[in-house]
Amino acid sequence: MTAALIIVAALTLAGIGLYLSFEHVASFAYEELNFGSLRKGQLFAVGVDTGIMVMIAVDLLMAWLKRAISWIRYPVWLLTGATVVLNAASGAPRDRAWELLDYVAAFAHAVVPVLFIMVVELGRTSIDRVVRPDDQEERDSIPWDRWLLAPVPTWRIYRRMRLWGITSYPEMIRRDQDLLAYKLWLKRKHKGNMAEATEDEMLPMTMAPYGYTVSQALAMPDEQDKAAEKRQEEAAQRQLDASTRRKVAQFKSQEEELRAEGKFEAAQAEVEGEKGQARAQARAKMSAAERAAELEEKELETALVAEARARTAEAERKEAAERKAKADDDLEAARLEEQAAKKRREIEEADRVAAAEAQAIETEKIAKAREAAAEAKRDAAEKEQAAAEAKRDAAEAERERTEEEARQKAAFADIKRAEQAAAEAEQRAAETRLATAEIEQRAVEIEDAAKLTPRERSVRKVARMAFAAGLVTVGLDLDGIHREMCRVISIADIQREFEVSSTDTASKYRQEAVVLIANGYRPEQ
Repeated sequence: MTAALIIVAALTLAGIGLYLSFEHVASFAYEELNFGSLRKGQLFAVGVDTGIMVMIAVDLLMAWLKRAISWIRYPVWLLTGATVVLNAASGAPRDRAWELLDYVAAFAHAVVPVLFIMVVELGRTSIDRVVRPDDQEERDSIPWDRWLLAPVPTWRIYRRMRLWGITSYPEMIRRDQDLLAYKLWLKRKHKGNMAEATEDEMLPMTMAPYGYTVSQALAMPDEQDKAAEKRQEEAAQRQLDASTRRKVAQFKSQEEELRAEGKFEAAQAEVEGEKGQARAQARAKMSAAERAAELEEKELETALVAEARARTAEAERKEAAERKAKADDDLEAARLEEQAAKKRREIEEADRVAAAEAQAIETEKIAKAREAAAEAKRDAAEKEQAAAEAKRDAAEAERERTEEEARQKAAFADIKRAEQAAAEAEQRAAETRLATAEIEQRAVEIEDAAKLTPRERSVRKVARMAFAAGLVTVGLDLDGIHREMCRVISIADIQREFEVSSTDTASKYRQEAVVLIANGYRPEQ
């Protein structure tokens, strides 16, 4: 209710001011400023007064919204002063210079606008104190009698209070008294010769115009030395951190290089093994092909020999048949001769027949003997073929035995290379474990220097375990990092590492490590 009454009174005051100035400003604009018509002069007066009211309304509204525009008051004051001048000028006589009465009239014209501006400023300050109570600073005023008795020193005090934000007048007086007492003590120390005072001893007088107390000015050298030492310590710590990060990055690079070399050597061993197998298979296939060619050649030779022998036996059988046929022809001729000469000589015929028969028997025996020899030759060829097949089987068995020995030697060589590769991998793993231990030790030293709590140390150790297990966070958000963390490190691993039985504690360690990694933590930090 009170606020409503104040607003109504302020609007009434504004209406009175507008009413009093409207006619005079409009007439003065028409008669003296050559606006052309009284209507235009009235529009000019309305425009000036409306501009004042609009800017006042905007100023109060922005102050209420905590977005005050400080410079908008100055155009209001300027336009208000212009209306006062126009009102005073409109009442002054045109044929003489201003007299005392004219100044009194100008003052009378200024009373209501000034009252309105004061009410507006009071309302603006009230709004600031209502909507921003914490931002207001209560400033002590300087007693008026001090202004009368010591205007120059009082002005210096007022200037320092305004420049350096000192709101307490008693505090300002105490500072001046301390400074005066310090000057007297310094003169007494150097027996009145202030030239012997050092720069540090003169600091209170030097820094007093800038709002420093005596104690603050005297403490400046120590504070600056401490600040310089702190900067040096911070610079040394940054250098140490940078050196640590470089070493960690170097060890990490060496670890990755060792891992890459191990993978390369394993791949090379695998490729060499595959090459050895391929070469062994190629040699075996080539040897088998060569042996097969030799056997085929031997079989071909054996077949040719057997065929030649069969042809020879066939030729011998044909020759025996021909001889037998010839013998039959001879026998028939002998019989015919015997029949023709039967009558001439029976005894000779008988002898001749006997001789012919004996010759025929002898010829048949020879043919049978030759046939038996051919059969013997065929049997010998078959036996030779069986012997050749036995030799081929023996050679095949020898080849398989040789190949088995070669495979065993290759297997022994692969086993030896695998054992050597395993030993080298174990050595690299030992080197990696050593590098990891050194990184862990440096991380513990950094954590000791940072004075972290045991829980923070445990969470960081879980993060380092995850990175050591191959955690990759590039391009992952918080959920992705959590899934990747669950993949590379389990609750059981955390329980084993920290010897805790609670799965909830281990799960919380892992969740906090996920948040720590998502915020940018890396083992070298």
